[in-house]
Amino acid sequence: MKAVIQRVAFSDVKVDGEIIGKIEKGFMILLGVQEGDSRADADLLAKKTANMRIFEDENGKMNLSLLDTDGACLVISQFTLCADCKKGNRPSFIGAAKPDEANSLYEYFMEKLKENGVKKVESGSFGADMKVTLLNDGPVTIILDSEVIKPKG
Repeated sequence: MKAVIQRVAFSDVKVDGEIIGKIEKGFMILLGVQEGDSRADADLLAKKTANMRIFEDENGKMNLSLLDTDGACLVISQFTLCADCKKGNRPSFIGAAKPDEANSLYEYFMEKLKENGVKKVESGSFGADMKVTLLNDGPVTIILDSEVIKPKG
């Protein structure tokens, strides 16, 4: 499971010209679910995301988390994060989870963010053609991959 996390001053998502999700200060998260991902991957990413200290404290140091700042999350499903670009110029998406499985883990990830203390979690519409607007704050962009951050052993 992959997440691209952008620290934002605001973000919204539209489907057919209508805003369906909107946040102020927080994270706009693009979430890609890969074949073989599990609830354990979502648990790990949600906990890491909620506690990631990338907001500035009173000294201008990135030392505060979403929980410390009462930040919100806008989570957008993004199967193209699972693209394999090794061969040719046309990406292959064969590694992306099947839609039912991906949607289930996407929904589960958002619930886990709430369970980890994030008070406001907004979403896009799984599988829809979405238009995402954001004002990147910093800019600060972090990429998380559950395969990379899993404890080894």
